[in-house]
Amino acid sequence: MQAALSGDELTVLLQRCAAGDRGAFERVYKSQSARLYGLALSITRQPSLASDAVQDALLQVWRNAARFNPERGNAESWLIGLVRYRALDIARKQVRETPSDVIPDKADDSPDALSQLMASGEGQALARCLDELPEERRRLIQAAFTQGLSHTELATRLNEPLGTIKSWIRRSLQALRKCLTA
Repeated sequence: MQAALSGDELTVLLQRCAAGDRGAFERVYKSQSARLYGLALSITRQPSLASDAVQDALLQVWRNAARFNPERGNAESWLIGLVRYRALDIARKQVRETPSDVIPDKADDSPDALSQLMASGEGQALARCLDELPEERRRLIQAAFTQGLSHTELATRLNEPLGTIKSWIRRSLQALRKCLTA
């Protein structure tokens, strides 16, 4: 297991990946894959599907690292977003393809990525900023990011228009970003 990288180090490594540097990609993989796997596992609930999501996302990193723009967000968030979307896609596809008589793999009992994050200093800062959001917005963000619910699923669950849900999430994320950078 490799030591955690700072945001600046990860940004530089992604820029080197964009230039075809295999060593930089290996460092990104070694430093981020365990955390990304934990996130994917919390969404897919199946180790094999989580592995597939991480592999697909990291393959996308290798092929499209040049698309990462540090002016639009930090490198770690970009990686988390890639894995999250891959895991959601795989989980939804699996639901459509799994016959009802097939029993899925047993979920991993080890601490999930969210528990590990909340134990860190960054996680405590995130918890503090989440507490500053109104209760309904905090629950909305948590449902979207920890349960892997899509905007459409949230709109259906809350009986709200899709545009309203999207606006609430966007504004809540902006408030979190402002709080975390203050």
